[in-house]
Amino acid sequence: MAPAVLAGVCLAATLAMFATGLSDLRQILATKSVENIQFLPFLTTDANNLSWLGYGCLKGDGTLITVNAIGAALQTLYILVYLYYSPAKRSVLLQVLLLLAVVVTGYGYFTILVDTGTRLTHLGLFCSIFTITMYLSPLADLAKVVRSKSTRCLSFPLTVTTFVASSSWTLYGLQLHDPYITVPNVPGIVTSLVRFWLFQRYRPEQDKPYSSLPA
Repeated sequence: MAPAVLAGVCLAATLAMFATGLSDLRQILATKSVENIQFLPFLTTDANNLSWLGYGCLKGDGTLITVNAIGAALQTLYILVYLYYSPAKRSVLLQVLLLLAVVVTGYGYFTILVDTGTRLTHLGLFCSIFTITMYLSPLADLAKVVRSKSTRCLSFPLTVTTFVASSSWTLYGLQLHDPYITVPNVPGIVTSLVRFWLFQRYRPEQDKPYSSLPA
């Protein structure tokens, strides 16, 4: 596959994956409530985007820079809207400030304490570990699906976009001979395939609604 075409696929697939958060955003704006909306995914994805944005700038990779700059902007928008409508503003704000502290500390570490020759390697390793952790974190949800025999807690559009994005970034990393891009996206492919199997095994139409007890 031509490098420009593969870069375009990576861009489109990843932005589609980020856009799945728009459904949560619409729900918040429509109900003016953050009930049943998880805040942590917005925060961790933003931190991940900012880390990869730094890696892309250091590497001089336009695709990484574009994708993660847009991703960081979207996640920041989600965070601000969540903060505005959240009744627990103090707790949410503390988490946001913690994220900022981590980003500033990381920037200082990689800029001041790590020498120029190994900076890209250190940052690439950090980004890889962070991304692998994010892809493996939903394993608890997958175990919940098996126990409940229901896929209601899973998003099929997110599974599709994650699979396409992970696959395209894996190929992109192979094309660039960059293990820090290739390796962390393999778990995304694996967990997506497991989710596809769960959707096939426990189809939504097989989920039986709870019936009320007779009076």
